[in-house]
Formats: sequence, C-alpha cells, structure tokens
Amino acid sequence: MQITVSCHTCAGEKRPLSPCPWCSSQPAADVEVAAWRSALHAESLARITAEPRRAPAPVVSLPTPIQVVVTVDGVAMRQADPIFSDAVVPAADPLSFDWNEDTGLRRLRRTESLRALVRETELSPAHLIQPLFVVAGEGVREDVDSMPGIERFSISELVAECTEIASTGVGAVLLFGIPASKDESGSGAYDDEGVVQMAVRALKEAHPDLTTITDVCLCEYTSHGHCGFVRDGEVDNDITVELLAKTAISHAEAGADAVAPSDMMDGRIGTIRHQLDEEGHSGVPIVAYSAKYASAFYGPFRDAAESTPEFGDRRGYQMDPANAEEAVREAELDLEEGADMVMVKPATPYLDVVRRVKGATGAPVAAYHVSGEYSMLKAAAERGWVDERAAVLETLTSIRRAGADAIVTYYAKEAAAWLR
Repeated sequence: MQITVSCHTCAGEKRPLSPCPWCSSQPAADVEVAAWRSALHAESLARITAEPRRAPAPVVSLPTPIQVVVTVDGVAMRQADPIFSDAVVPAADPLSFDWNEDTGLRRLRRTESLRALVRETELSPAHLIQPLFVVAGEGVREDVDSMPGIERFSISELVAECTEIASTGVGAVLLFGIPASKDESGSGAYDDEGVVQMAVRALKEAHPDLTTITDVCLCEYTSHGHCGFVRDGEVDNDITVELLAKTAISHAEAGADAVAPSDMMDGRIGTIRHQLDEEGHSGVPIVAYSAKYASAFYGPFRDAAESTPEFGDRRGYQMDPANAEEAVREAELDLEEGADMVMVKPATPYLDVVRRVKGATGAPVAAYHVSGEYSMLKAAAERGWVDERAAVLETLTSIRRAGADAIVTYYAKEAAAWLR
C-alpha cells in the first residue's frame, strides 16, 4: 500500500501534495518515518512507500503534531501515532484494504510470554563455561586488577568457588594453571604433580558431576611467555606438539573430562588424539581452539596468567584478525584430526567467524568471550554507561545467535545467576 502525508490544509481539501502513483506521473521524495516528527507546519511533506496494492492512495492529515487521520475515498480510518506504530490500522474495512502481511510482526512482541513463545535463541546456564585460574599455595584468593570480580585461587579455594559456580547451574569450568616457577620448556605443564593436575583431582573428588576442561598450552609455564618451545628465536612447532601431547595425557590421567589445546600449532590435534587413544583415554574429548586470533583483547588474561611474551608476539602462530575463510579451514582440519568441538576466540569481534564455522562444519562450536571483552563491559558498567545485566545477557545471546553451542565467559557465574 502507499500512504501520502500532507499538511493539514491540503489534507482538509482532500488534496495530497504528492500525487498518487496510480493517477499521476509526478514523483515524490521518499523519507524516513522519523520525518513525520517534523511535520509541524504547512510546508511539511513526507511519504512512505510499501508494496503497491489495489486500494486507492489514502490521504493523511495532521490535525496535531503526532496524530494522523487516514481517509480512503472519504472513509475515516482510526487515528494512530506514526512514531510508535508500524502501521495505521483501519477502523472500518469497507474496501477490504489489503495490508502488507509483514506489518503484523509486533503482535507477537506485546508480552513477555508471547515473546518467549517465538524466541529463536535460547541462553541458559547450561551453555556457559567458567574459566578459572589456579595457583600454587594454600588459602590463596588473589584479585586480578584488570578483571574486576575475577580471582586466582589455590586448590582448596578453587574447590569452594566451584561449589558456588555449580549452584548457579553452570555445568563446566575451564582451568588455567599458574605454577610456582617457570622454565624454558614449560615443564610445569606436563608435571603429574603440577598445579592443574592436582586441581583436577581435587575437583573431581569434590564435584564429580562438574565438567572439568583443562587448557592445554605452555604459555603459562614458560619463562619467555610463548606458547611453545623456542628455538633460535621462534616457536618450534614439532617439539611443541610433543610437549602438548604429554600435557594432555597428564591432564587426562588426573581425571579431566576434556582437554582444550589453545596453542595453535600445526598438527597438534592429530598428535594429541593419537596419544590419548594409545594411553587408554579414547573417551576424553578434545575441544580445539581452532580459530584463535592474534587479538588485542587478551591483555587482562595475560595479567592473570602472567603469560605476556618476553619478546616478539604471537602473530607467527595465532590467526590474522583479517581472515575468516582461514578459520573455516582450521576448523575443518582439526575435525579431520579428531577434534570433538571447535572454538573461535575471541567471540564478539568474530561473530561472523562463529557463523561461518558453524555453517561450514555443522560441528559443536564454542566461542570464548575473552578477558578484554569482559573487562570492557565491567568498566562501562562501573561508570554507569551501560546496564551491566542487560548488556551482558544481550552480548551472550548474540554469541549464541551467531551459532555457538557453548560460551566460555568470565561472566558465567554472574550471568547464570541472572538467568535463573
């Protein structure tokens, strides 16, 4: 249909300022609905065009700044506010006016129960994974200054924290270990008495139903902060892969429910899968960080994990933020090598990648809402710039909507409490 909006004087004369397209060849300019607000004087003119229908062009008069009256062949229609209405609804239908079927979408948005009936994306505590930092020592709870609300825990405190996390309905945690000492080869990562290995044993004893996933990487354990063994100033891919496999096996033997290699070395998924199977851990799934970008959003994590590289950066093995098709190839390769779930990291700046990977592979996809994303929301909320609860839930919903089956987020515990 077509609506012509004219000034009150011309409308009173039943004469539109812009001729009807069915009876005149003179065109009129199209404008946004917002232009209706400016129709406060006789010169104001706006026109909204939808798909032409068989009915004559209605004439709209403006007796008040925000109310309109629609007439069709002299038959008055009901008044409506064009600023807040999707369409002007007829009071009578003498002409069987043919409204565009799309104009009724608001009907299912009127109440929360109606919105819930047609909601396309679900967000629940079951979709969330809480990352946790575990350190050596006893009775330790250390604040991470760049991540308000996040702490580093000794093992006993970690167990207590997981009691609270489980009570919110979150069913999985992701462990990052920070050893008492570090060395060139990151030996603490694959030490059977390492901090993560001991934490896994304690968690599985205290919370056997809580899914415990372990991060498999060397960056928290190496003295230089890189994700692998460094030779001649570069990370040696093949040596690193062997050390990662040793790390994954030690985690599985400690009782980890899943291992999550985050290093971005070539071929590490196939090697880890093979060695897990050889060592009797064929039932342990691999959550592969398949598309881990060399992102600027990791800064707060590196404070928490004490893993900032001493030299260079990680662009030689993490992905270029400009690439999306490469992420699909990475995910497909990891699945071929034996990954059970693939991950995109970070999340919100890479929602297009989440969607591409999900669409291309059909595999379970996780997305990591990383430390920088978390801290930005916290900072904005602390300054009163956003409603924290609403902004966080909208953000997490958008990640789910993009195609993520699971979300790793430092907000998991808080968000789950808000969702219950």
